[in-house]
Amino acid sequence: MSNLTTSAGVAAGLIAFAVQRGADRAALMARAGLRPVDLEDPDARLAFETYMALMRAAQDLCDDPALALHFGEAVDLAEVSIVGLIMNASATMGEAFAQMQRFGRLTLETEGLNDGPRFALTARVGQLWMVDTRVDPDAFPELSEGAFVRLVCGPRRFLPEPHVLEVQFSHPAPAWRAEYDRIFQCPVSFSSGWNAMRLDPRIATWPVALQPRYVFGVLTQRADGLLQDLEDRKTVRGRVEAVLLPLLHTGEVGVEAVARALGFSRQTLFRKLKTEDATYEQVLDALRHRMALRYLAGARASVNETAYLVGFSEAAAFSRAFKRWTGKNPREVQPTKVAAAGDLLHSDRATPKELTT
Repeated sequence: MSNLTTSAGVAAGLIAFAVQRGADRAALMARAGLRPVDLEDPDARLAFETYMALMRAAQDLCDDPALALHFGEAVDLAEVSIVGLIMNASATMGEAFAQMQRFGRLTLETEGLNDGPRFALTARVGQLWMVDTRVDPDAFPELSEGAFVRLVCGPRRFLPEPHVLEVQFSHPAPAWRAEYDRIFQCPVSFSSGWNAMRLDPRIATWPVALQPRYVFGVLTQRADGLLQDLEDRKTVRGRVEAVLLPLLHTGEVGVEAVARALGFSRQTLFRKLKTEDATYEQVLDALRHRMALRYLAGARASVNETAYLVGFSEAAAFSRAFKRWTGKNPREVQPTKVAAAGDLLHSDRATPKELTT
C-alpha cells in the first residue's frame, strides 16, 4: 500500500469539512504530518497513509465516527477533484461511470483485484451491481463508504428517480447504522461478501450533462496529462524526478544525494535507470526542459527567473540549453506580458513600486 496516493484536493476538502464541524486545522495538519505547501496544488499527490491518518484525526477531533459518510454526503466530488468535474460533464450516467473508471486513480489510488479498475459492473440473479474491488476493504471501510455515498448523493441532485436500489457492505454494522439508512434511503446490509450497490438497470442511458460538452473535452485532456504524470511516478525515472523537482532551483542536484534519498547506491540508481533506457543526466536535462517550458509558456516567470528556477546560475547558459532543447530563444515562447515584466525587472530604471505591480 506504500506506493498508493491520493490527490491533495481530496485531503484539502476533508480538512475544510472537518474544520467546519469543529476540528482545529493546525491539529489536523499536525496529526496527518501535512504542511500548508502540501495542499497548494489540488492535483499534487499525497501518500495514501497520510489520507488515512487525516481521516482518523478528523473523526476524532470532530467526535464523529461517521465522518466519512457525512463528508461524502455534503461535499460533491466535483468540489475536490477533476474526476468529479468530468463526470458532471458527461452526457449520460453510463459515460460518467466509464470516465470514473478511466480517471478514478487521480482522486485516490487503491489496491484492486488484478490491478484493474476499482469498480466493476456485474449481473447477479438478473440484477445489476456495481462492486468495489478493493483488496482488504475492511482495513479502511471509510473508502467504500465515502465512494458509495458520493455516487448516491451526487446524482440524486439531478436524476428524476432513485438510481441505487440497495447497498451492501462487508464490514459489520456499526453503532451509527441509522445514518446509513438516512443517507442511502434504500436497504443497507452489513457483513456481506462484498461491497456493492444494486443499480437501476436503466441507469446507463439517464442524462447528466451538467456542464457543456466543450468543458468535457478540456477536462479530459487535462486529466490525461495528470494520469500520465501519475504513471511516470511509478517508474524509477519518475521517482528521480520527484526528488529533483524541489531541488532544481538550488543547483544541488548531484546523483549521490538523489540516490540516497531513494535508498539506492549511486551504481544501483544508474543500473535501474538503464533498465528504463535512461541515464541520470538525461532525466535531469529533460526535467529542466519540461519545467522551463512550463514556467515560460505558462506565464509564470521571466527568462531570468526561469533560469534560476531550473538550476542555471547564468541566464546565458540557460539560453544555450534552451536553444539546444527547442531550437528557439527562451523569449520566443514567452507571452508578451511576462517578457515585458522580465525586462522591467532587470532594468536600471525600475522602481520598487514597478517591480510589484
